[in-house]
Amino acid sequence: MSTFEPNPASECIDGMLEECVDEIDEFITTLQRYPEAVLAFALRIHLGTLLRALQERELCTPAETATFLDALKSEARPEME
Repeated sequence: MSTFEPNPASECIDGMLEECVDEIDEFITTLQRYPEAVLAFALRIHLGTLLRALQERELCTPAETATFLDALKSEARPEME
């Protein structure tokens, strides 16, 4: 099973994802002293590290990572579509 494509029938995955997003939101709220651009770059560094680790551990393929990043780009810049 791909890391980026969990079984859509799995309510456990949906619940975990929602809980994780909520926790990240709460944590980011504690970082309000940093400018948004600084947070964006710091998150980019962490995301890059996480994606490399997933590939190194063979939890996703380079193609899956590329697809994930394409989706992220579309979400971040919807006017470019």
